[in-house]
Formats: sequence, structure tokens, C-alpha cells
Amino acid sequence: MATQSKVTVYSTPTCHFCHAAKDFFTANNIKFTDYNVATDLAKRKEMIEKSGQMGVPVIDVDGELIVGFDENQLRSLLKL
Repeated sequence: MATQSKVTVYSTPTCHFCHAAKDFFTANNIKFTDYNVATDLAKRKEMIEKSGQMGVPVIDVDGELIVGFDENQLRSLLKL
């Protein structure tokens, strides 16, 4: 069995694309860690340092950053 990728999602509760990304992971049985950067200032700072911007979602798959919800890129990184 393939090793589970380490997936981190930096999101906000009101972000449509954040919900779409999390629904995509759930539908594909991908475990992920979700950080609400609207309230978690330390994780917001971490997200900005990693991605250089404020836009959400920022998705980290094994150190590869995707800004926004790009299903094709996620499928490629996760080998789905």
C-alpha cells in the first residue's frame, strides 16, 4: 500500500474553495490536517511564510505547495 502523503490545509470557514478542497480529500479518503487561519494567527503567519501570500486555501502536500483548489494538480501529487 502506498504511503499516505502528509497533507496540510490552511483555510478559513467562509472560503468556498477551502470547503471544496476538504470535501475532495474526504471523498478520496485522504487524511489531512486543517488549520483555520482566520483564528490561528501562528498558522496564518506560517502559511504566509510558506506561500508568500494571504489567499486561501494553501495546501501543502509533502512540502509541495498549492495555492487555491487545483484538483488536477492534487490528483497528480497524491497519485489518484
